[in-house]
Amino acid sequence: MSEIKVGVQLYTLRDHIQNYEDTDKTFAYLKNELGVDVVQISAIGNFPAEQHAELVKKYGFDVCVTHKPWDRMVNDLDALIDEHIALGCDQIGLGCMPDEFRTDLAAVRRFVSMANEIGRKMKAKGLTFGYHNHALEFARLEDGRTIMDVLIEETDPEVFFFIPDTYWIHMGGENEAEYLKKLKGRVKVCHFKDWQVKLGENVGSITELGCGMLDFDACYKACEEIGASYIVYEQDINFRECPYESTAVSYKNLVSIHERNK
Repeated sequence: MSEIKVGVQLYTLRDHIQNYEDTDKTFAYLKNELGVDVVQISAIGNFPAEQHAELVKKYGFDVCVTHKPWDRMVNDLDALIDEHIALGCDQIGLGCMPDEFRTDLAAVRRFVSMANEIGRKMKAKGLTFGYHNHALEFARLEDGRTIMDVLIEETDPEVFFFIPDTYWIHMGGENEAEYLKKLKGRVKVCHFKDWQVKLGENVGSITELGCGMLDFDACYKACEEIGASYIVYEQDINFRECPYESTAVSYKNLVSIHERNK
């Protein structure tokens, strides 16, 4: 039986978690209306971190990972680690590498060196560093490899983990389920994000989970194979009436995917 847990990436609901009161209401909706137990905290408002932890405890959420700014990882790491310990969260994620590190192979390697060192400091306190991909990491460098290739091959697998995103892997030109298998042993949390092509359009876009064209049964099986512990739904844009409705549809479909594959 699968030990994977499923949940919601709060970036989807970012406009509704910008202050304590709205976050309280959003957490209540997730817990009481949808039955969500697992969340990823991203794009939460700039109210005190201890209040984030208070609300997490109030609703009994398992915070599987966060996304936090690179600047804080570089300049405020000790405080960031303490905040995550208070949340009961043992992985700090980076949503994307800064532009300065994407210019050429040497720049990517500077990022690798810095991220490895940050990851070692996190590991010493019982946490791990996670990197979330977009499509840009599938751009080719001067040696013929992609940025993602370099991240996989040249980062320290003991301290540098991945938060793969199915939509962005697909947009990067790869088969999402097969590509996940390259990350075996290095994924705690995977983002399930769906893709569709609307009639009359040539370019795909994000849609509610289970309403698009990606094969999430295959992705789920790949997550089991690589040892992932969590799968969370995320949707950046293209909501139905509102992010709440999209989350309700998508989380229901994620639970169905989980139930038929576990």
